[in-house]
Parts: sequence; structure tokens; C-alpha cells
Amino acid sequence: MSSSPALKRRHRRVRKAIAGHPGRPRLAVFRSNRYIYAQVIDDENGRTLAAASSQERELRTRSLTLETAKAVGSLIGERAQSVGIKTVVFDRGGYKFHGRVKALADAARQTGLEF
Repeated sequence: MSSSPALKRRHRRVRKAIAGHPGRPRLAVFRSNRYIYAQVIDDENGRTLAAASSQERELRTRSLTLETAKAVGSLIGERAQSVGIKTVVFDRGGYKFHGRVKALADAARQTGLEF
């Protein structure tokens, strides 16, 4: 199932202004109808530094709700901090900063990540 043309347009527009580098990597969010994923990416080297998703063993049985998105946000925040990342650039992936995307971002902020 492909994403809508409007989503692709919004994502391209967002990515024009956002790029991650080793000092401040990009926190990218992908949201589907069933799952939510987050990755901390260094765009200069093309490497994923930390990742979390709602498909992980402890979250797999949950349905995708705001609480699940918050759990993924805290997981990505903890994992990013464990590899020494304190500040990130938030890439909402063309999605509105609302609902599950906002819940993930707020939970990552509460773990100590700075946007």
C-alpha cells in the first residue's frame, strides 16, 4: 500500500529543511495504521544510530494507541541517550504533529532528548 501524494509532498517539504549530522542526528517517525516506528539517523554517514518500534516484543501485543506511541517515544529516548545522543532534529515524516506523532515526541522529550 503506497502513501498518498499529499503525504509525499509534505515529507519532501519537511526534509528540505531538515538533515541530521553526527552532532545532531535526525529523529525520523513513520506511522502506519497498525504500528509506529522511530529512528535516530545520521544522514551524513547514512547510519541508523538507534531505533524503536511498536513491533518490539514487549509492545507487540498492544494495539496502536497514544500509550503505545508514548512507550515507543520513551524507548527511542533511552536508546539514543545510551549511545550518547542528547539533541536531535525532529522529522515528523510529513505527518501532522498531532496525536500519536506528538505523543511519541513528548515522551522522547521527557526522557531527556532535546529537539
